[in-house]
Amino acid sequence: MPICASCGRENPEGASFCNACAVPLVDASGSRERRKVVTCLFCDLAGSTALGESVDPEALRGLLARYFERMKAIVEKHGGVVEKFIGDAVMAVFGLPAVHEDDALRALRAAVEMRAALGELGIEGRIGVNTGEVVTGTEERLVTGDGVNVAARLEQAAKPGEILIGKATLRLTRDVVEAEPVEPLALKGKRAPVPAWRLVSVSTEVVERRTDSPLVGRELELRALTEAWERVRTARSCELVTVVGAAGVGKSRLVAELLAGIDAAVVRGRCLAYGTGITYWPVVEVLKQLEPRMRGLVLDPGASETLGGLLANEGAASTDELAWAFRKLLEAVAGEQPLVAVFDDIQWGEEAFLDLLEHVAYLASDAPILLLSMGRPDLLERRPGWGGVLRLQPLPAEDAERLIGARLGERELEPEVRERILATAGGNPLFVQEMVAMLQESGSGAVAVPPTIQALLAARLDQLDPAERTVLERAAVEGEIFHRGAVQALTPGESQLTTRLTSLVRKELVRPDKAQFPGEDAYRFRHLLIRDAAYDALAKATRAELHERFADWLEEHGRDLVELDELIGYHLEQAYRHRTELGHGDTQTLATGERAAERLAVLPADVVNAAEWWLAAERAVWSALVVVLEPVWQGSVAVVV
Repeated sequence: MPICASCGRENPEGASFCNACAVPLVDASGSRERRKVVTCLFCDLAGSTALGESVDPEALRGLLARYFERMKAIVEKHGGVVEKFIGDAVMAVFGLPAVHEDDALRALRAAVEMRAALGELGIEGRIGVNTGEVVTGTEERLVTGDGVNVAARLEQAAKPGEILIGKATLRLTRDVVEAEPVEPLALKGKRAPVPAWRLVSVSTEVVERRTDSPLVGRELELRALTEAWERVRTARSCELVTVVGAAGVGKSRLVAELLAGIDAAVVRGRCLAYGTGITYWPVVEVLKQLEPRMRGLVLDPGASETLGGLLANEGAASTDELAWAFRKLLEAVAGEQPLVAVFDDIQWGEEAFLDLLEHVAYLASDAPILLLSMGRPDLLERRPGWGGVLRLQPLPAEDAERLIGARLGERELEPEVRERILATAGGNPLFVQEMVAMLQESGSGAVAVPPTIQALLAARLDQLDPAERTVLERAAVEGEIFHRGAVQALTPGESQLTTRLTSLVRKELVRPDKAQFPGEDAYRFRHLLIRDAAYDALAKATRAELHERFADWLEEHGRDLVELDELIGYHLEQAYRHRTELGHGDTQTLATGERAAERLAVLPADVVNAAEWWLAAERAVWSALVVVLEPVWQGSVAVVV
């Protein structure tokens, strides 16, 4: 039965759309598969054989039923999916149906809670957690890949009561976990010992974003926030200002700079991405910070009673009553001292909380209150009429370069390394800082993309409408710059392509660019990492088909390009390589390799410099030989004339 790659639901044979979420079960390339980085968790009972001998079968069945029910509830509470029960083992996946930037952390929090629940049930268990790339959407199971196997082996190697975690999981959560290294494990099926860590504890606190980097650029944006504060302070009014921008673009750093330069009472709240009872979580955080002050305030008794009920989690008040009571509290506090209430991640805020913010912004009076919120562009998709928006764009290249210098200090970077960081980060300050940090840690000159950033971008793509996601993935096949006509050729069934592209521009994933073909519209990915994340999610079989189809489109529309042969050859070579990596050695694969060789062997007509001529010739000949002879090296029988 077809399994939906979006929600994991099994569907009847022949179904075109998922019965649960209506997502198409077959994309434009005929593939249901997608590559993802997910976190897998295995939990198994320790001593289950001895338990079976000592407990009555009916009692054992009841105990196992409670165990499975409890484990499933914990996994789902943290946003995971239970793929299957194997004997008395539980296999769960975090990252389905959609990837979250904190899937590894969710899995570890679930593991700790599961361990505690096992003790309450009077049994012991072993748990293994590992993060890795898998293929999803296959008919056989939800996820397939080495990351799943390693998680299972870690669970088998754990002692009763232990949680063993893999290297990738630790790297994604190192700021919030305490873990002890164990001897590298000789796991079944692995050629080399596998590093592992014993999980000691996981912090339940929200990780605060670092604000220790210098503020580079942002003079206009900081001036806009300062002017808003001055209006609030001098007019004794309330104003809502929301800093909107992609993750990592510097919203928190900008707000920290403002707060460092003003004299005000500051309270903070943050919306959570998941959990139960989180509607008014930011309000409760603010109430806890203001609780000492509330005793000395002249506050309406009804407001005090309503807010006290919210703190006690009694939940008796209506949404209107809560909004009114919270407004009265902020007015009373601001009556004594100007107040800034900072709310972060409001793109995750529930509707009732967003309504509360607007209630305070529009109805508060005679009180200097700055409601300063931060959110991602998703917020404006939900609330297009949201007021007071200050959009934060990526840094210009010169400012990003200044940031690199500030993070490196006295260390010098080779020009090509610096350019690689600038091109990859695309002006995102967080991406610049994280890549520089990894460069400093490794001590090498290689620029690597931190796994935290990869997870963040994958999560952002998984939040897209399925049709928009498909368009973005097809665009990634052409490259960082892509053309509307090419995307249409790769998504022939898409009748609203312009609408999809406009939405992707609005969501700040792509932007218009100069076209290379007459009569075409061109776009550029906001930064290279978005393109890479979209491309990496494609199954290799899908990549192969799309590269070959794009080469056909390019052959028809790119006749005036000087580098036409090189471009067509490159895409045909990619199609060939992906098919051979999947073990395909059929006639179609060999024909694609031959086409690639023919194109790559053609020398550019305008190469006049002798040294350049020989370099180009050497590159073309070796590329052609590799494409043609690789089937022979791999043991295939192929005769190429």
